[in-house]
Amino acid sequence: MSAHITALHPSTGPAAGGNTVAISGCGLAATSDVTFGAASAPSFTVTSDTTITAVAPPGSGSVRVSVVTAGRPSNSLTYSYAGSAESPVLKAIAPQAGDPAGGSNIIAVGSGFTGATAVDFGGTAAADFTVASDTIIGITTPPGTGTVPVRVTTPGGTSNGESFTYSASLPPKLVAVTPRSGRPGRTVVIFGCKVNRARSVAFGDHPAESFTVLSDNVILAVVPSGTGTVPVTVTTPAGTSNPVRFTYVSAPVLKAIAPQAGDPAGGSDIIAVGSGFTGATAVDFGGTAAADFTVASDTIIGITTPPGTGTVPVRVTTPGGTSNGESFTYSASLPPKLVAVTPQSARTGDTIVIFGCKVNRARSVAFGDHPAESFTVLSDNVILAVVPSGTGTVPVTVTTPAGTSNPVRFTYT
Repeated sequence: MSAHITALHPSTGPAAGGNTVAISGCGLAATSDVTFGAASAPSFTVTSDTTITAVAPPGSGSVRVSVVTAGRPSNSLTYSYAGSAESPVLKAIAPQAGDPAGGSNIIAVGSGFTGATAVDFGGTAAADFTVASDTIIGITTPPGTGTVPVRVTTPGGTSNGESFTYSASLPPKLVAVTPRSGRPGRTVVIFGCKVNRARSVAFGDHPAESFTVLSDNVILAVVPSGTGTVPVTVTTPAGTSNPVRFTYVSAPVLKAIAPQAGDPAGGSDIIAVGSGFTGATAVDFGGTAAADFTVASDTIIGITTPPGTGTVPVRVTTPGGTSNGESFTYSASLPPKLVAVTPQSARTGDTIVIFGCKVNRARSVAFGDHPAESFTVLSDNVILAVVPSGTGTVPVTVTTPAGTSNPVRFTYT
């Protein structure tokens, strides 16, 4: 069985070769040759059955690397030689200034960056860099002073220099605002650096109602009036920061609840209709938290009532505030509620069982437009009823002095 290779590290190298490439795979112990395209590696070492280190031969472009065991080549993987001996070209860097302490993140744009081995700032190595593509490098600046040339070095040579200025007078840099949404008047925390000399804090086109600088990294700001999503910026004598986003959230509006009455023991299921319910954190009945609630959409909430008495306002609370109140009345005199009939289909004259609650004071039982031939109340939850004449599928209802129940379906057979 021939060897199988799974990875090359690195998968690029200089055109002159001579660099070491680690080859991973399986069945590599008996390797007799390592090829880079048509050329064999000048030397290689079998470290284990799964790893080989090989010295790359000179080459150009992209070639296929494979290993040979027992005269049979393995599968192959792509290895790319860095471009010709031409030096990289640096066209621009952004931003062109940063903190003398280093640590600023900048982007270099140009060409020929593949295989870059170094980036320096006036001879001082960058704190870090990442080659994103042949035309872009992300760089973290080292400490420094004054204005220095930034250069990129590859196996092909060293680029021209682009000027970078170390300056203590840099505009602030914002990292985050928390919370990221809220209503006017709320206090938010702005995190960043160099914010200690803040002259103003803006939410879009509106200045903060007030702000307090806590440190070089933290500001407390009171949200001004506004709508939508806006950029938050901080301005110091050195300039204006980058923006971070903040979203205005309005207080919810409660338009209606149904039903508007329920059992003093709680446990009634009601629906609230309105707007701005997304992210609701609480629903209360005159200050008593709902037993449960589910936000179905921005306009609908399903609510389970808590125990209570009398008539109370129902309110919904979100990060944007608390809604107006809609009245809900706790009443022991509620119409019955049906759950099921069994069987759900039968013939005229058959007896069925009706399950529900508050049915003990039943005055009538109806199958569509026809009253039951007779019925017997067994408890607050159960009625036996004799099916009257009729056809098709009809609603079964129970009426008490408190009203008529919801319908449940029954089918004549």
